[in-house]
Amino acid sequence: MRKLKNSELGRLEIQEFKEAKKIPLIIILDNIRSLNNIGSVFRTADAFLVEKIYLCGITAQPPHKEIHKTALGATESVTWEYRENVMDLIADLQNERVTVASIEQAENSLYLNEFSAQGITRLAVIFGNEVKGVQQKVVTASDLCLEIPQFGTKHSLNISVSCGVVLWDLFQKFKNVV
Repeated sequence: MRKLKNSELGRLEIQEFKEAKKIPLIIILDNIRSLNNIGSVFRTADAFLVEKIYLCGITAQPPHKEIHKTALGATESVTWEYRENVMDLIADLQNERVTVASIEQAENSLYLNEFSAQGITRLAVIFGNEVKGVQQKVVTASDLCLEIPQFGTKHSLNISVSCGVVLWDLFQKFKNVV
């Protein structure tokens, strides 16, 4: 076995990425403190052809050195927009018939592995603050709540890890539409 060189990976150029068909998935980052987490989410969104990222509340926006350090240029390929008020954004997306899902541990949440995307034409997933998680008012306004099953002693995963798990799972469920 031989490790592949970057030139052998067949990756898209930025313009090709922008023109490529995306999975019908939107990421909402609400009140994310860590610039490294934000950059990591951009990079993961690029890997899985995510439609758009919304940055809300205190979430920092590109260009920023610390975001760039982990995004490695994905802020140039992935479409993004800043919206100060996440509640207004949720209402706007729901008016566009986008299903909104908080990624959180909550009553009546649905384990990610049990979630079926059948019948959903577009999905927005919300990741909340590293310490407080998704705000209760956001969970309440969401159409559903998805939870990553966990079996150890810890109560949570880092947001960038959570995003990677969620995006991989949803990419698998939506990839037939790409």
